[in-house]
Amino acid sequence: MRRFGVVLSTATEGSPQEFIDLGKMAEDQGFEAVLVNEGRGDALACAEAIAMATSRIKVGTNIANIYFRHPFLAAMTARAIDEISGGRVVLGFGMSHRPLLESLGIQMDQPRQYMRSYARTVKKLLTGQTIGSFFRPQPSLHPVPVYVAAVTTESAEVGGEEADGIMPFLPARSYLPKLVAAARASAQRVGKDPNVVDCIVSIPTFVSDDIRQARSAARYNLAFFAQLPFYRKQWRRCGFVEEMNAIQKVWQEKGDRKAAAALIPDRMVEEVCVFGSVSQCREQLEAFREAGAAMPVLSVSPVNEERLAATRKALHLLRP
Repeated sequence: MRRFGVVLSTATEGSPQEFIDLGKMAEDQGFEAVLVNEGRGDALACAEAIAMATSRIKVGTNIANIYFRHPFLAAMTARAIDEISGGRVVLGFGMSHRPLLESLGIQMDQPRQYMRSYARTVKKLLTGQTIGSFFRPQPSLHPVPVYVAAVTTESAEVGGEEADGIMPFLPARSYLPKLVAAARASAQRVGKDPNVVDCIVSIPTFVSDDIRQARSAARYNLAFFAQLPFYRKQWRRCGFVEEMNAIQKVWQEKGDRKAAAALIPDRMVEEVCVFGSVSQCREQLEAFREAGAAMPVLSVSPVNEERLAATRKALHLLRP
């Protein structure tokens, strides 16, 4: 069966109980994984809650912020969820964004090097290796796959060398093969089998028979992320240089999301998102799979409806 997942966002107003309900629904609909991102809530805590309410579906993070918790705590929390869930944990880690971290008083220093060290340390701890701590950690009962967020080939190389795969977010579909190739090449350089390097891609998803409204919702969604430097850098590498320069200027001078959204071109929506009718969405998901997404993950946003309702609808209509 083809692998599909769904990601739930703590940056929304969704409550932990809603995440539990959606996790149970995703399991019933045959999805392989339900993952949680880290915005205004604890992704690992939400994953643990879903794990306790389900029995088959994989649970985990897409993406957990490496600056929010020490790698020892991340590994030990993952170990606990692994035991509770019977070996269903998936760990995705990302380096977040400088504006967000600085607003919280957190310094981002050499993020890629820190990500490399973080992934390596978590992997060691999960196998019971000590890192000089007072307590020797207990190994997890099952293998826990670790993924690295990758918006650049350099970050993808970290995922190939130090982790089990990559979790790109918002890549252009035409750029995705470069990220996968970079991860596999780096894995091979350190003596790992490049063919086992996994790729889980979270994709903004807008299900609606009104294609115009779906495009509009997608533009507005992408405009939000375009205020963050890492995503602008990624999209410049994907070929949207002039568009990102113009959008950066709008955000800096006006702070106007609608104005920024108006500058998102159709081609970018088509390259980055899944949108439109059910049949169109399924075709686009398959295109992402062909580009290297071993498991496409639905990141559902509403089209003229409430987010929870949109997510439930997408889980039913786009079920594997």
